[in-house]
Amino acid sequence: MAKTSSVEKNNRRIKLVKRFASKRAKLKSVIQDKTQPMEERFKAQLQLAEMPRNSAKNRVRNRCEVTGRPRAYYRKLKMSRIALRE
Repeated sequence: MAKTSSVEKNNRRIKLVKRFASKRAKLKSVIQDKTQPMEERFKAQLQLAEMPRNSAKNRVRNRCEVTGRPRAYYRKLKMSRIALRE
């Protein structure tokens, strides 16, 4: 069983990712668009940097829904190999 604090921290990150997903996507599309003026793209980049770090999708750790274990996680089943065997 994983520490409950680490599981809760990951759950908070998941909520932040869902809340800021559309705003991050808009800013990233502006940054990637080469037709936009350089000042506009730089402004979008600064706004993206001001957002909370935990709102980035790659900060979320895949964890077993049964035990909270972070390793040996099967995405299709959303559980770890040990919980699967039990």
